[in-house]
Amino acid sequence: MAFKSDSPISLMFPPFRGVTRRLVLICVVVYFATAALRLVSEQFQGLVLNFFRLHAAQALHRDFWQLVTYPFVQDAFVSVFLSLISLWFFASALEDDRGSRWLMEYFLVASVGGGAIATVLSLAAGERVEGLGRDVAAAGMWPFVLAVMVAYGKIHANEQVRINFLFWIKAKYLAVIYVLIYLAMELTSREKFSALVALCNAGVGFAFLLLAPRSGVRRGISERWYGLRNSYYRAKRRRAAKKFTVYMRKQGKDVSLDDDGRYVDANGKPHDPNDRRWMN
Repeated sequence: MAFKSDSPISLMFPPFRGVTRRLVLICVVVYFATAALRLVSEQFQGLVLNFFRLHAAQALHRDFWQLVTYPFVQDAFVSVFLSLISLWFFASALEDDRGSRWLMEYFLVASVGGGAIATVLSLAAGERVEGLGRDVAAAGMWPFVLAVMVAYGKIHANEQVRINFLFWIKAKYLAVIYVLIYLAMELTSREKFSALVALCNAGVGFAFLLLAPRSGVRRGISERWYGLRNSYYRAKRRRAAKKFTVYMRKQGKDVSLDDDGRYVDANGKPHDPNDRRWMN
């Protein structure tokens, strides 16, 4: 559902489709798959979860895939449920507003970029800051949910969202509340690396909103490439037209061409693109 006005918006169930649906379903499948492993062996479940979590000592070296997989692994049911509900509500609105391709790019840039920056900062902090360093890990969809809230709060800043069917609040204030509550919970539980990953996800997401084209990085690069290619061919056509006019002048004929190298009739008549007599 796309929100276009500043009128109050009731927080009802949005459409479940597109990239939002894929992200939610992947998280659900991974959660139940890892929960089933617990029935086989709790130790084996821990090994699998650690294999996909974001580890500061490994993510930038041999286990680089952790930068992509860490949002999907989490073993706390309440946390998984709340994060996926939040993702469903707010990411679906962004997807309707900006498109599925944009949301996928936003997920990859915020998660991978935020995870990489948080890892570098944690390694730089070393043992000087308790809770950071090399032997720390983070996982879960909450960091990306906070990036989604930042995007939602910026794009729909003055729109009002109804919370618990009791009161209305502007989207920009709701985004701030989400970030503060999450950081308070993580910091009080001494999960400083998880809080750092969330902050970096939100920061990278905000930078993406400011710097990336509205249609997304991929489409922006594609449009820039085709623009450069078309400029090259137009310049090439103009050079060929200039050579043609010089050649025709040597033959005793004056030919008029416009700035794009198209023929201009001497009598002012528009050129018929289907007329091929000039080729004979």
